[in-house]
Amino acid sequence: MSDSDGTLLGHLGELRNALLRGIAAVLVIFLGLIYFARDIYYFLAEPLMANMPEGGSMIAIDVGAPFFAPFKLTMVVAVVLAVPFLLHQVWRFIAPGLYQQEKRLVAPLLISSTLLFYGGIAFAFFVVLPLAFAFFTMMAPEGVEVATDISSYLDFVLKVLFAFGIAFEIPVAILLLCWSGVTTPANLRAKRAYVIVGVFIVGMLLTPPDVISQTLLAVPMWLLFELGLIFARFYTPSAKRGEQ
Repeated sequence: MSDSDGTLLGHLGELRNALLRGIAAVLVIFLGLIYFARDIYYFLAEPLMANMPEGGSMIAIDVGAPFFAPFKLTMVVAVVLAVPFLLHQVWRFIAPGLYQQEKRLVAPLLISSTLLFYGGIAFAFFVVLPLAFAFFTMMAPEGVEVATDISSYLDFVLKVLFAFGIAFEIPVAILLLCWSGVTTPANLRAKRAYVIVGVFIVGMLLTPPDVISQTLLAVPMWLLFELGLIFARFYTPSAKRGEQ
């Protein structure tokens, strides 16, 4: 066997071990949370329940929904809580192949991307969802009873939470684009008007069909874009800085 084959097999072995450790971490967290699955679902349902009309409630259309909806949510929560460990496994896998200056950049990016992801989820849960559900229940026609299916509610809320979590990664994406030389802060500033239009389009596509939710996603995305431009100046290759 050649050295290159041995190196390839070694990398594949390291990748397999990293994947196994990541799966094990998710399973351990999941098993620790499964007993509280119903409580976790109740916590997730609070933004809707707090805005339900008096006497309103959630319903389960499918026979297995009362079991599978909390089960699915608990698995998703386990994955989200394991994100720092999963990113650490990614770091351990790629770190040996990085130069020292690349290591100094990647470590802060992994930490900041984790914090931004959690920040986006928290912002959506504590700010966006309560306002959106208050709007939805207020706009229900007279005589219509608000009774949301628990599975449909879970899918809807997870979509919103992950949309905000991913959208809040904009500064990290800008840093990577500028650091890799794909673009520069100056080029991005020149396209600011298109970016503003784009974030409102994204807000329209990823959030509930109301102006409040769309604006609450679009405005933070624009501000995070501006924040990314500020920090990107310090991570732009010197050859590109002359263009700023």
